[in-house]
Amino acid sequence: MQRLTMLLSLLFLLSTSTTFTRGHNITRILGKHPSFSTFNHYLTLTHLAGEINSKTTITVCAVDNAAMSELLSKHPSIATIKNILSLHVLLDYFGTKKLHQIREGTALAATMFQATGSAPGSAGFVNITDVKGGKVAFGPKDNEGNLDVFYVKSLEEIPYNISVIQISKVLPSDVAAAPTPEPSAMNITDIMSAHGCKVFADTLIANPEASKTYQDNIDGGLTVFCPLDDPFKAFFPKFKNLTASGKVSFLEFFGVPMYQSLAMLKSNNGIMNTLATDGEKKFDFTVQNDGEDVTLKTRSITAKIVGTLIDEQPLAIYTIDKVLLPKELFKAAPTPAPAPAPEKEVADAPKSSKHQKPSSDVPSDSPADSPDGDLADQTADDNASVPLYGGRLVGIVLSLCSGLLLL
Repeated sequence: MQRLTMLLSLLFLLSTSTTFTRGHNITRILGKHPSFSTFNHYLTLTHLAGEINSKTTITVCAVDNAAMSELLSKHPSIATIKNILSLHVLLDYFGTKKLHQIREGTALAATMFQATGSAPGSAGFVNITDVKGGKVAFGPKDNEGNLDVFYVKSLEEIPYNISVIQISKVLPSDVAAAPTPEPSAMNITDIMSAHGCKVFADTLIANPEASKTYQDNIDGGLTVFCPLDDPFKAFFPKFKNLTASGKVSFLEFFGVPMYQSLAMLKSNNGIMNTLATDGEKKFDFTVQNDGEDVTLKTRSITAKIVGTLIDEQPLAIYTIDKVLLPKELFKAAPTPAPAPAPEKEVADAPKSSKHQKPSSDVPSDSPADSPDGDLADQTADDNASVPLYGGRLVGIVLSLCSGLLLL
């Protein structure tokens, strides 16, 4: 009986050790409350839901369908709605108990709107005050001290991970509610030029075909990975040697025909098609992330996202620290040849057999020889991490179980 108890304990250890803890899901939380379905819908539509889920400590100040109807009656753009709703996401944990125990009666909370960099000064902060009668009031910092939005109730709390609370109405903020330009009216090359990607922007402007492809894709969703000036300057002589069609494909390779927020990139590893992808011409790269770092890999280059120029649906532009080289246009670096053996060893070595395999297994640097080289490396890396938590642990526990049964 004692051996059976120990065996069951070990099996329980195995099951709990291989269980991975998942974070919160704001869509699922709000899905339990139908009166917040419109707020929930626009968190998804603006991609704020993914950003909320990526945070470890967060408070969401939700408003009901009636309050959302009042907001939508003004017909704001999706980008404006995103700014307004991001003001309702506090970058700290405020559960019911904490709200009623605010030190000195007032707290100033940073919001996701402030974190985007779109809010000038302190416009992206929210003032939370414990007022008379046990009420808790909220007001944006740019609202001239007016506190006319109140805490209603808690919807769900997971201390100190996520708190979802209801407030009485949409937080009023002239800055967040300011009209944003239509996506197609945005000049992406001006945005890039002003933030360290002038060389790439000028090169794109000089190529009307590639430039038009970028502009035509903005309204439907576009993500651009822009190489910084120094690495692109160093690469430019190679660019000048490409054919006319090669230059177009190369420039289009840095654009993805869909909107990808940074939170989405951090949560989705895998192959990504580009504006240059066309049938057999894959022109793709692999997105990989490690914590807060996001990298883009081709067969010969790994570049890291180092900055965000704009992240407002449907357009996102990020800076990268290296120039990506598509395998369709550039060969991978050749594999170094092994160092020759000393002459004496060669002389004393036995003659090679006529049945010995030829050296055709040496990898070639031709793009056609290994089109999936980066993907294979990624798969190997991903698979290598599995046995550490799965196979090795299972083997250890099974060995212990066998030993107990033999006692």
